[in-house]
Amino acid sequence: MRVIAKKTLKEFYENKNYIDSKSSLESWHYEALKADWKNPNDIKEQYRSASIVGSNKIVFNICGNKYRLIVKINYHVQIVFVKFIGTHKEYDKINIEEL
Repeated sequence: MRVIAKKTLKEFYENKNYIDSKSSLESWHYEALKADWKNPNDIKEQYRSASIVGSNKIVFNICGNKYRLIVKINYHVQIVFVKFIGTHKEYDKINIEEL
């Protein structure tokens, strides 16, 4: 998979308030790059705690469920778009359908 944009992840974990997320986000990014996800079921096999939202958005629990990562995936062209990374409190304030 191709991940767009790692910059979003890096900006998040470089914030001193979220530095504890660095290793988890780097691990997720590495695994996503190596993945060959064809559909949401492939992701659920690898990440049991991931939540499928609609047909192409996935919510990942990061850093022991302290943070939430939302991505949108185009399975046909193998691209993962990072749409959101934040705390549960921040996640609760967004409308995932509008991302």
